[in-house]
Amino acid sequence: MYRDDLKKELEKEVELNLEREKLKEVLKEIETQILEYIEIRKKVIDYILKLREKDLEQYEDDEDKVIEYFNHEMYEKEEQYRLVNKSIKELTILSNSPYFGKVRFQDNYGEEEIYIGRFGVTGRKSYEPIVIDWRSPVSALFYAGKLGTVKYTSPMGEVETEVLSKRQFIIKKSNLVGMFDSSIDVKDEILQMVLSKNAGEKLKDIVMTIQKEQDNLIRQPRTGAIVVNGVAGSGKTTIALHRVAYLLYNYRKVLQGKVLILGPNSIFIDYISLVLPSLGEEKVTQTTFREFAEDMLNVPYIMDFKDYMEKVLSHQKDFSEEIRYKGSLQYVQDIDNFIGSLEKDCFTIEDVFFYDKLIISGEDIDKMLNYYFKDMPLFKRSARIKRVIYSKVRDERNRLIISIQNEYENKVKSLTESELNDCGNELEYKRRNDIRDVIKEVINIKKNKLIWLKNPDVITLYNDFNGNKLLIYDDLAPILYLKIKLEGLRYRDEVRHIVIDEAQDYSPLQFRVIYELTKCKSFTIVGDINQKIIFSKETPAVEKLENILPDLEIKRFSLNKSYRSTNEIIDYANKYLEGDKTVPLVRSGKKVVEKRVDNSKELVDKILDNVVKLKERGYESIAIICRDLKDTEAIGNLIKSRIHINVLDREDMIYSSGEVILPSYFAKGLEFDAVIMIDTCEKNENKLKYIMATRALHELYVYKTSSIN
Repeated sequence: MYRDDLKKELEKEVELNLEREKLKEVLKEIETQILEYIEIRKKVIDYILKLREKDLEQYEDDEDKVIEYFNHEMYEKEEQYRLVNKSIKELTILSNSPYFGKVRFQDNYGEEEIYIGRFGVTGRKSYEPIVIDWRSPVSALFYAGKLGTVKYTSPMGEVETEVLSKRQFIIKKSNLVGMFDSSIDVKDEILQMVLSKNAGEKLKDIVMTIQKEQDNLIRQPRTGAIVVNGVAGSGKTTIALHRVAYLLYNYRKVLQGKVLILGPNSIFIDYISLVLPSLGEEKVTQTTFREFAEDMLNVPYIMDFKDYMEKVLSHQKDFSEEIRYKGSLQYVQDIDNFIGSLEKDCFTIEDVFFYDKLIISGEDIDKMLNYYFKDMPLFKRSARIKRVIYSKVRDERNRLIISIQNEYENKVKSLTESELNDCGNELEYKRRNDIRDVIKEVINIKKNKLIWLKNPDVITLYNDFNGNKLLIYDDLAPILYLKIKLEGLRYRDEVRHIVIDEAQDYSPLQFRVIYELTKCKSFTIVGDINQKIIFSKETPAVEKLENILPDLEIKRFSLNKSYRSTNEIIDYANKYLEGDKTVPLVRSGKKVVEKRVDNSKELVDKILDNVVKLKERGYESIAIICRDLKDTEAIGNLIKSRIHINVLDREDMIYSSGEVILPSYFAKGLEFDAVIMIDTCEKNENKLKYIMATRALHELYVYKTSSIN
């Protein structure tokens, strides 16, 4: 027995030494490539600068030539500089930890082993891959949850392999500090190491700890929509972002510059903004639905997100009912009925006369409006009909002017020289007056006689339909919908893949307008129905996408395991859920502290004591999460004179780390090392408390209080 253990230890030591030698070789190759790329970059920069200087001298008197030169001639070299710089950045990241996994497998070509890292590295001389990018098809073997027969999808089709072994590495600062042979999923030791990190680091380190079910989502086919309902902390957002990186890596020609990410608010968008660049992907549009909509609309005022959420949390009955109604399928039907009534009644069709001559009958106009041009949006039809009428008006105008001119010329020809001297000016005056009258009639037709064909303003139409109420966030989608149906509005940029995060809060109309504006056939849609703050008896729209978007192929997935919070935090948050509970990963931490505090001084003392001790324990992001803005401002005023703390009370503020006080709705989608939850919630606000509690990674303190003075 002792000999067997000793033999295993010796074999392990030999393996470890071999892997250390391998690491040295890879690091040396990376270092060499970095130096070579730096030299190439220097030469490209020198070339660009000299060429610019030369051309500026050559065309110093011709600005147009200089502009043409900058727009076209330098594109190739500047693109080369961008690619070289990108390679240097990626290799520099790899120089700290070039890979995290290794797979040994057998296929039709024999036995092979590959090392998997955040980016790929190819040998300078052999052109053989040294490190395989985690996004490449063959890397799926590493994330598969078993040894033995495993298939992966390559560009040539499905490939069957026999996975012989998998190994995971912990490499820090270019040193191999640990390795584990794994037969199933990512080893707990590595997963625990990553999950125990602070929030900012953890968000970017998922590539080495992707689980089988997460990898399956990331590598789903590009076309169609994958819809993920995942509990808080299940990795929905990071999966969606890594799926974008995976799709861009494998379909770059199709998707480059054509990916759109829609997040819940600007704070969240800023929070995730560095994830894709850390994976080597840039030029991805990341915005909110509100900004996406307002970019296409000229709406004078929309209630801002903060005021909107404050009204939601105040439980104003009329306001809540309005939101529920505008988020229902009945509202979509009512909007469609409104559009149908406009189709029938928007234009009171009339015959069009030029003087007393009929140039186009109302019957012909009706046929164009309701038959010939029926497939066009209503206001495009009216514009097309106007062009037809203008053409006929122009023809009649030309005929009349030619007739006037001919009449004038014939009269002049018929007059003697003395008669021409006597009345020539009078004839010329009459000719000009008659032509002027014709032009006046043309203007009269366009300005007055065709007033019935003028397109009404869409926002005015919607305001009438909406009872001229103050416009709120939920009005953006219906206004866009009207513009799509009436004006044929389309999104200005081509979009080939869309990510929608916090999709549980989207209405049927929001999904429909995004689809109709972009005509995109590829979606990643993630959300958690347990985090839908606004209660409604109606099933959330994200659960009814098959009916809302029938042309889209939809695949549904569920994630019920949380990788964010400790067991203790998940157990505490689960008590606010009805039905299925969140399954925690086996990661224990400190017990959740829950106390009743009705004295403001005692509350402040406890918060300050918690913040100080949490900072001493090395936590970099500590959040005091309050129910609403009133509580946020009250707590902020009570403690900011004693410690430095940021109060996040506007959507345009940026949060990266440190201590912060914020209302619950700004915390949505974020995570913090530790959370101090100020519970002033009402009885029917369990989902809000669930959201607040599940923002914490490592420690959670809950102080229940009736009011804050």
